[in-house]
Amino acid sequence: MNTPFLSRNTYFFLFSLLGLVYSIGLFVPLMDNDSAHHGNIALRMYLTGDYVNIIDFGKDYLDKPHLHFWLCALSYEMFGVTTFAYKLPSFLFTIGGIYSVYRLGKALYDAETGKLAALIAASAFAFILANNDVRMDAILTACIAFATWQLVVFIQTKKLLNAAGAALGLAIGFCTKGHIAVFVPAVAALFYILYRKEWKLFYNWKWLVLLLLFALFISPVVYCYYLQYNLHPEKVVRGKNNINGVAFILLNQSIERFGGGMGTTGKKDYLFFLHSFLWAFAPWGIITVIAFTGRIKNFLQRKDEWLTTGVFITMFLVVAFAGFKLPHYINIVFPTAAVAAATFILKHRHNEKWIRIILIIQSILVFFLLLLSAFINGWAFPVRSVAVIIGTILLLAIVFHFVKSKSYSTAQKNIIVPVAAMSFSFFLLNSNFYPQLLTYQGGNELAFASKGKIDPARVYYWQEDYSSSFAFYTATLHKNFADSVLQPGQTTWIIYDTRDEKEITDAGYTLTKQFATPDYEITKLDIKFMNPAKREKECKTMVLAEIGK
Repeated sequence: MNTPFLSRNTYFFLFSLLGLVYSIGLFVPLMDNDSAHHGNIALRMYLTGDYVNIIDFGKDYLDKPHLHFWLCALSYEMFGVTTFAYKLPSFLFTIGGIYSVYRLGKALYDAETGKLAALIAASAFAFILANNDVRMDAILTACIAFATWQLVVFIQTKKLLNAAGAALGLAIGFCTKGHIAVFVPAVAALFYILYRKEWKLFYNWKWLVLLLLFALFISPVVYCYYLQYNLHPEKVVRGKNNINGVAFILLNQSIERFGGGMGTTGKKDYLFFLHSFLWAFAPWGIITVIAFTGRIKNFLQRKDEWLTTGVFITMFLVVAFAGFKLPHYINIVFPTAAVAAATFILKHRHNEKWIRIILIIQSILVFFLLLLSAFINGWAFPVRSVAVIIGTILLLAIVFHFVKSKSYSTAQKNIIVPVAAMSFSFFLLNSNFYPQLLTYQGGNELAFASKGKIDPARVYYWQEDYSSSFAFYTATLHKNFADSVLQPGQTTWIIYDTRDEKEITDAGYTLTKQFATPDYEITKLDIKFMNPAKREKECKTMVLAEIGK
């Protein structure tokens, strides 16, 4: 019997460290750009009881499907409109996704590969980040992992139960973010069948059952698109009317993004996938690229299964030529990339040359990770909390314990130390950096400052101003200001940028009681803002003021 690469207790300890980090992240306030934005779409469903129409700031939202919003709204019903409630569904899916990565690695190789792959995925930078700045990506990645695992087992066993499981995973992913949730597992299954040369499987009748179940499972979302758009040809979205909602969700949703219909970010960056993967999958990105380089070189010799390599190559090409690219799109390859990385590490666990190479790579990455943590939490946003200082000392001690310990081999330390370092870094990010950073997001700070002092139902926004975080943390819907909202005997409040103050007063309005806070687009950090001496100058000022005539 082979000796396990890492003991059960070691896995338990490392996953516990990561669990601590993930749990703290559940309480980090939402960021405006997407998290609070999506939180408000779900908030509208919760407040109005309308779960059919996806509405964004009073306008029809033709982009993402319903499931993420439904899950968040259901969580609001159970826990109230809180940060925790919004993030909880993604966190639960993440747990399921990590388990699915384990089962995928076990199905393709063995249990040891599965356990290591799960640890690699759970400690990857963007995988953790997807549970901080929560969008659809955590749920999407989990569904891809689950569907791919079920498809692999179906191909191996031909059992109808796994076909049904694959249909469910594909459908949940599709209802979260569209076609990409189906495309990635389908590519994985295709390459796995080609690798196994099971040509007869293409004619297996159980594929029809899978397709029928998939159609059944996605039908609620498709029907909602029919109700929102097909029955209302007068609706105008992005300058177009007569929108066929059913055709959009079944055919056009991902095509728009691939063709650049949603924007042209990164359009001509043909290596976007590669350089984004290196940091997004840190600290495993370099090792994984090395692993895939060897797999591609020996692809036709069939030394390794084709599933993981096929997904990586296909997504590299798809993203390279896509008209619209964003870094979080890379997360969809994490489940299969983790399996490939785990296989590579275990294959070379006794090879002194590769152990030394991996040691050098991981040591450099850990050094820069600790250095970056010191820069952010020592200079830019110094730690002030005694509890965080104690936690920091304990986690840093754990990192150095693993570095110095003689109980682990170098090959084992190549895994253990980076996982501990990621836990240390994200502990500081979640308990210190993000909480301090978010004090510069004006909306949530105004919501916290005015809680219990004003009626949020009487708050309006000047012209095109808006704040997703203020709306979320006051559990109110966005309302634009108009002269007609000023009613005798009622106090009215308005949110605006100080740069608009002259325009407001010139229009004949008076501004009296005020709450004011610095405001910065915190998802677009630069070195000037990070510099404490220059930070205030980089911020705008967001104001919540009582308005009258």
